[in-house]
Parts: sequence; C-alpha cells; structure tokens
Amino acid sequence: MLEKLIVVVEEPSMEAMLELLLPKLIDGVDFEIKPFQCKDDLLKNLPARLRGYGKWLPESWAIVVLVDRDDDDCRLLRRKLDDMAERAGLMSKTWAGKGHRFQIANRIAVEELEAWFFGDWVAVQEAYPRVPAKIPRQAAYRDPDGVRGGTWEALERILQRSGYVTTGLRKIECARKVARHMQPDRNSSASFRAFVGAVSATMAL
Repeated sequence: MLEKLIVVVEEPSMEAMLELLLPKLIDGVDFEIKPFQCKDDLLKNLPARLRGYGKWLPESWAIVVLVDRDDDDCRLLRRKLDDMAERAGLMSKTWAGKGHRFQIANRIAVEELEAWFFGDWVAVQEAYPRVPAKIPRQAAYRDPDGVRGGTWEALERILQRSGYVTTGLRKIECARKVARHMQPDRNSSASFRAFVGAVSATMAL
C-alpha cells in the first residue's frame, strides 16, 4: 500500500496546482512536491535527484515526474525520462509493463499545464465567472491538448478579454484559483487523464 507519493515538477505553478489537486486523487496519502525552476533546470538536474532516490526509496513510496511537452516530441521526451530512471536504478511504469510493480511514472502535460485548465472549463468559469461558457465548443479549444500557439498565452487572452489579468497572467495565482475548483472526473484533457491514471496506479502498489 502506498505510504507516500513524491511528485517532481518543472516549475512553481505546477506545484501550486498540485497542492490543491492531489488531495482529491490520493485522499489520506502523504505527498511531497519537488519543484524545479523550469524545464531545462529539471532535465539538467533530475538524473542526480533520481540517483539519490534510487539509493533509499522505500518500497511503499512512489515517484511521479511531470513536465510540459512544449515543442518536444512526446515519445522522445518520455523515453529520455525513462532512461534517466533506468540509469538511476528505478523501475519506471513504462518498463515495468501493465500490472507490474514500478517505482516511478513519467508523465507529460500536453502542451503545457494550462491545457489541463482548458480540459475543465467549468473550473475556470468558477474561478473567473466572466469568461465565456462557449470556449470548449469553439474549434480552437475543443481539444485541450491541441490548442495552438501556447496554452497559457491563449488562456491569458481569454481572461484579458473578460476583464481579468489586465497586467498579465500570473501563472501561480491562476493555478491556485483554478485548481481549487477542478474535478478530476470531468477533465477532457487526455494528458491530464494519463497523469491521473499514473497517480491511481501508484495507489495500488
């Protein structure tokens, strides 16, 4: 049975979102979020961090690494993360295979964290009541993971047109406001559901 979940993220807005989201996914299980300053910082320093975990990680603990895709190829980025885990002596969910025990799961937000907010537009409306309800029905936003031109920029434009964030989107503040209202079972983002699936799989360890 899982006793503790460690979630490694690339930047503070992910940390802010997960602080409010994770209790909805792992009720009663202890968790710790380890943020880096940016994606490059994570990719540079993650191997050393994982080597440290590989030396002492208890059997009842698990790790999830969450990064944005940005412009990377999802498969190549995931392979890179899985290779880091393997070199650190940690069994990744990918290499373990379905139904087998693993220590670490690597997941990618496509293309950025804000795609998950487009996937639960009701939560965005509850955080920012003046935003249009019709956004998810528009072709440009129908697939939360396929929003073109940057999801945080798209979210900023919508919020500004609705009279919010007139001086620019503060990502950490926005993450907290939206995450407070997010309901995992209604999110339409495939990458969000993949993250939730990985977290749920750790609960069965």
